[in-house]
Amino acid sequence: MRHTLRLHALAACLALAFSAHAADKATTIPDKAVTAATELRDRAMNDNTGYEFVSALTTEVGPRLAGSAADARGVAWTVAKFKAMGFDKVYTEKVSYPLWQRRSEHAEIVAPFPQPLALTALGYSAGTPAGGLTGDVVAFNDLDALKAADPASVKGKIVYVSTHMQQQKDGHDYGMGSATRTRGAVLAAQMGAAAYLLRSAGTDAHSRTPHTGVTGFTDPKQAIPAAALSLPDADQLERVLKEGKPVTLKLELDVGFAGTYEGANVIAEVTGRKHPNEVVAIGGHLDSWDLGTGAIDDGAGVAIAAAAAKLIKDMPQRPDRTIRVIAFSNEEMGLWGGRAYAEAHAKEVSKFQLGTESDFGAGRIWRMTASVKPEALGAIQQIAKVVEPIGVAYDPNKPGGGGSDLSQMHGKGMAALSLTQDGTDYFDFHHNANDTLDKIDPKALAQNVAVYAAFAYMAAQANGDFGSKPGAFAKDGAHD
Repeated sequence: MRHTLRLHALAACLALAFSAHAADKATTIPDKAVTAATELRDRAMNDNTGYEFVSALTTEVGPRLAGSAADARGVAWTVAKFKAMGFDKVYTEKVSYPLWQRRSEHAEIVAPFPQPLALTALGYSAGTPAGGLTGDVVAFNDLDALKAADPASVKGKIVYVSTHMQQQKDGHDYGMGSATRTRGAVLAAQMGAAAYLLRSAGTDAHSRTPHTGVTGFTDPKQAIPAAALSLPDADQLERVLKEGKPVTLKLELDVGFAGTYEGANVIAEVTGRKHPNEVVAIGGHLDSWDLGTGAIDDGAGVAIAAAAAKLIKDMPQRPDRTIRVIAFSNEEMGLWGGRAYAEAHAKEVSKFQLGTESDFGAGRIWRMTASVKPEALGAIQQIAKVVEPIGVAYDPNKPGGGGSDLSQMHGKGMAALSLTQDGTDYFDFHHNANDTLDKIDPKALAQNVAVYAAFAYMAAQANGDFGSKPGAFAKDGAHD
């Protein structure tokens, strides 16, 4: 009897040891899949599907301001396009958000040197009273200076904050520019300012094209008029201020909140052959600002994901896991589509194999980073070797965030990549009237498609997972 018990105990220990070993088993990508991904990469480098997609979207729909009639046309257009591309499933998921509208905008220096200024209203800005708003300007060199100011010096004034972004490959100055736009407007309102202006968060110093973008206002009752000056006009205002005379501006912003709107995320799938409920998520956001045609921000991102998925769909055999393309709604005014998607799918996060979104233009991808479980790092290295010949270097020291909207799923625990594009000139065109199709290099866009197709296919074919589970990557920090 004791001998039998010992055998049972030994068997139980061996079973536990085997189970632990299986749980820690390395995720790998079969050689056959690596070869197929390499061929897929090379085919994508000479494929024009992505460029044709973004060309048609920006031509046939144009700018797609969230909540506008063009937004609705964009959703219908994308549903029809995904169906025409032959995806196995095409569907929408509802997204509700505050409706904000822009009708007209104008600004001028009233004194001491009367002249017009080129500016654009910011998202969630309040409108000015009928006939406009006239006030004296109080200026600050940066956001920190405004934070340190005496509220009495700001109350009732038009606050102007200057911020100077420089061109960089990874665009890291945008963190400063974005904070000045979003937090600065809210801070000025809390300090009693009558209105808020900033030097545009952009790098096109020789162009009178102001850059829009969202503010941090979440309650219409707390919003004040807020707008961005083009860089040359900001320079002009700063020269006038240096004269040392009181400067008076008049603003006329016919903009504001108009209730609630119900939009939609548009989703297409290539259904997995072996594990249809496990998904590789890729995408971009369908909405855009209204000043340009939304080519680089972010028609290109949707085009890259759709073209990559179509190339995988057209392979002789379906991938083992589902490839899911998500064209997100209203990213520009607060990640509404991404947040709605993450809330709706949070309980399924363990079924998400790996994901990332393209939302940094159409420049060539030059860096890959990843947030995956340790046992999947070898598979990431396999992906890195396939994309390295087309200019992508893997940086093992940085996490992967999943891109703007999919950062929300990453925050729920989805394993994620970041595929960083060359953004050297991105902020020359970001959120302004020059965001148009001519800024896209078809060859650079094809390289993006090649990277997305190769990684998505390899992730779908992997033996094992990349570590998605609730809360798995909380160490990565904020996901917004």
